[in-house]
Amino acid sequence: MAKLVLKAGSRPPWVGLAAAVWIQIAAGNAYNFPLYSSALKSVLGLNQQQVTILGVANDVGENLSLFPGIACNKFPPWALLLVGSLLCFFGYGVIWLAVTQTVSNLPYVMLWLALCVATNSSAWFGTAVLVTNMRNFPLSRGTISGILKGYIGISASVYTLIYSLLLKGSASKLLLFLAIGVSTVCLVLMYFIRPCTPPSGEDSSVHVHFIFTQASSILLATYLVTTTILSDMVSINDSVSYILVSIMIIFMITPLAIPLKMTIFPAIQKTNAPLDGSDVSISTQTSPLIASSSTSAAYVGSFHENEDTSSSDVEVLIAEGEGAVRKKRRPKRGDDFKFKEAIVKADFWLLWFAYSLGVGSGITVLNNLAQIGISFGVDDTTILLSVFSFCNFIGRLGAGAVSEHFVRLKTLPRTFWMAITQVIMIIAFLLYASVVDGTLYAATALLGMCYGVQYSIMVATVSELFGLKHFGVISSFMMLGNPIGALLFSVFLAGNLYDTEAAKQGNSTCYGADCFRITFLVLAGVCGIGTILSIILTVRIRPVYQMLYASGSFRLSRT
Repeated sequence: MAKLVLKAGSRPPWVGLAAAVWIQIAAGNAYNFPLYSSALKSVLGLNQQQVTILGVANDVGENLSLFPGIACNKFPPWALLLVGSLLCFFGYGVIWLAVTQTVSNLPYVMLWLALCVATNSSAWFGTAVLVTNMRNFPLSRGTISGILKGYIGISASVYTLIYSLLLKGSASKLLLFLAIGVSTVCLVLMYFIRPCTPPSGEDSSVHVHFIFTQASSILLATYLVTTTILSDMVSINDSVSYILVSIMIIFMITPLAIPLKMTIFPAIQKTNAPLDGSDVSISTQTSPLIASSSTSAAYVGSFHENEDTSSSDVEVLIAEGEGAVRKKRRPKRGDDFKFKEAIVKADFWLLWFAYSLGVGSGITVLNNLAQIGISFGVDDTTILLSVFSFCNFIGRLGAGAVSEHFVRLKTLPRTFWMAITQVIMIIAFLLYASVVDGTLYAATALLGMCYGVQYSIMVATVSELFGLKHFGVISSFMMLGNPIGALLFSVFLAGNLYDTEAAKQGNSTCYGADCFRITFLVLAGVCGIGTILSIILTVRIRPVYQMLYASGSFRLSRT
């Protein structure tokens, strides 16, 4: 495979991270389904099971990321973003034509496929920025996954605010915005997402910059949920709406302050370029021994100086010899795995099932959130979605930061937090099933937070167990657990039970506790199984984390 060459003095990766914030919010377009699902149901005359099947299309498209996972090792990031923009435009464009009845009698299968295409843009957007930034910051994988997944989590609140304030609750305008606005944003920013020189692990400013990015994302999330609740309580005119959205945009561009600071004050920044001024060659192939012989070159496990440096010739020869030996054995946990090598490992399937049960049960609630709110007697379900989005963001961001702290301090596997949050999910489902007054928002908050944790933990764990070389493909396969869980729990379970109860009431809409009670109890049991699997996996991989983080920092190579 061709090597990507970065010239000495190449720009730091913070510009790409600032641009990734916007693209990750764009990648959260699939979370808008609850905002226009009611319009689909009423305009097209669908029943709840048909709506939940469309919800599965929404999840299939969002998580069908095998193709972008393969493409990320063959094409530059901008190519993936271009494909995602086209899918977003055409997919949501077709759904807009159906909702506005510009095209009448659109076949249900065509609508299902259009939704798959539209939300598949999320997979292309997310894969491009996640893989690129994970490789740009190889020493801070948990933190990066938490930040990027966190912005996807808060994207639902961004869209909800735009939907409520600017689009005045119009589902057709929202779909048109997704088709044109989201595609345009990604086309404009795709130039800035590219491989960059990683910051030095010894640069203390890196930690400060991460804290600043995390703090700005928390401020954005807090502002969004507060504004959404206030806009529901009081009437807001157009002028104030524009001001509130403008403030949101300011929060969204805040991470750009980091590269601006580095540009304005370059003298105080540490350089990561080689002292001799030679080019740095970045390969997607991993050579751990080479990586260990170059302390400033830690990118995807393989940085090496040009062969014209005589002092490193012997080291390169030794590394090549060691590499030849390593080809004769299967990789061990912590090395770079090919997909076919990873898929036969017990750890792979333990992680897949634990993750699938956690996110599958969570996505079932998300896809039916509007109907759950109505059955509980809530008139405006946008606040429910905003609460879920905010807590989803907190879970994703917090999982990255907390797991990164404990993995370095105690070599505690990240999957420990997956087990803890699945226990909390059991509590949330029991709260839903009990239908006790005042517990709806608390249960939604708990579930949103725990749902977000599953994502961040899975992403970082995959990179540590199976390496970054084929990270895109392996993590993409993991994400298939999301639509599979949605199909099993949302369509076959929740959708069927809802329609059965609605038929008993003689309505197309179900009201009362019995609409989802059995579903919630089953999902509680599902999370119980997921907890057991997470604990087993945590025990199994503890030695791997003790090896990787024994010195308190990530070791890119093993001897």
